[in-house]
Amino acid sequence: MRAMVLVTAVSALGLVGAAAAPAKAPAPPAPITPYLAPDAIDTYKILPPAPVAGTTRYEADRTIFLQTRKLEGTPRWDMAKGDDNSFGIIKGMSCAIGAELTPENAPKTYRMFMRVGRDASITTNHPKDIYKRQRPYLIDEGNICINKSDALAKSPDYPSGHNTWGWSVGLILAEIAPDRATPIMARARAFGESRLVCGVHNMSAVHIGWANGSIMVAALHGNPEFQKDLEAVKKEVAAVRKTAPAPDAARCAAEAELVAQSPY
Repeated sequence: MRAMVLVTAVSALGLVGAAAAPAKAPAPPAPITPYLAPDAIDTYKILPPAPVAGTTRYEADRTIFLQTRKLEGTPRWDMAKGDDNSFGIIKGMSCAIGAELTPENAPKTYRMFMRVGRDASITTNHPKDIYKRQRPYLIDEGNICINKSDALAKSPDYPSGHNTWGWSVGLILAEIAPDRATPIMARARAFGESRLVCGVHNMSAVHIGWANGSIMVAALHGNPEFQKDLEAVKKEVAAVRKTAPAPDAARCAAEAELVAQSPY
């Protein structure tokens, strides 16, 4: 991202012929760093191994992938497309929370979750790179809700990074707004199941993504920086919920109906 440079104008009042010095460029934004040290938690040593061919879990993954191809073209398929935007989950939680959190009205919240996102990537990539589990559409033929890119095919399936992230967001938001914990966690679950509907993750990767996220959030709660930021975010979100307009009721009702449906 390029830094914006601010330049002061020359004042014409009593300063004719005198040029004001340009203002200093604002300092670049601080880098987004994870909360956890690289060796803080090793989920590869905690999670069960990825399914292998010939096992019940492997065949269950194949069955679920093939069965959920029938959802193509349905409203649930459209939700899965929207949920592919992983960072959009915070906005996607608007109905669950009862208010839309934006970078403008909740900057501390977005900053904290950007750091959590870095932790989610690190926590996920280690077991992914070891197991190198193929995505379901590379095993059985079937359409998916996004483009079948080379980058997606080269990214391993297990555990799901989307689910590690989405479930972590749900757990943390449920702590921030405990009175809305049930709809928040229901939406987080549906966010994860969208990966099944989309066809880009196996069922085992989705379920273990939830476990991966839970482990990571437990580790985050032992981090003093995270604890400090979380307390500040609780206050920020509480203030937003008092002033932000409520989301559209009809849209939220339609979303709740989709969230309540089981895709498998």
